[in-house]
Amino acid sequence: MDRKKELKQLYKEVPIKAGIYQIKNSKNEKIFIGSTRNFKTLNGVKFSLEAGTHSNKALQEEWSQFGKDAFSIDVIETLKKKDDPYFNEKEALSELENKWLEHLQPYGERGYNKRKSRS
Repeated sequence: MDRKKELKQLYKEVPIKAGIYQIKNSKNEKIFIGSTRNFKTLNGVKFSLEAGTHSNKALQEEWSQFGKDAFSIDVIETLKKKDDPYFNEKEALSELENKWLEHLQPYGERGYNKRKSRS
């Protein structure tokens, strides 16, 4: 097997990890808390910010204003998957995200998240 195919295969074999990440602005200490079912997609988040197309407008404005060097993207917790047939990854990820939103309160002057309306 040639090296390229070997590397592709190794990439595919890396377990997909879900969890919570934080984007932090070092200029004003504001944070954005997000979740993903695959940490490999964080490159896509960074790409959308660099392209000016991120869905969070306040975060996008400040990314454009301060530049990418003012921000760090870090994983803050990895979801522990269970071997339970009733384990719902999406639901568990949402609960984990809510725990971090409650803990860090990244709203208003402290962050870029919007409070979720309770229905």
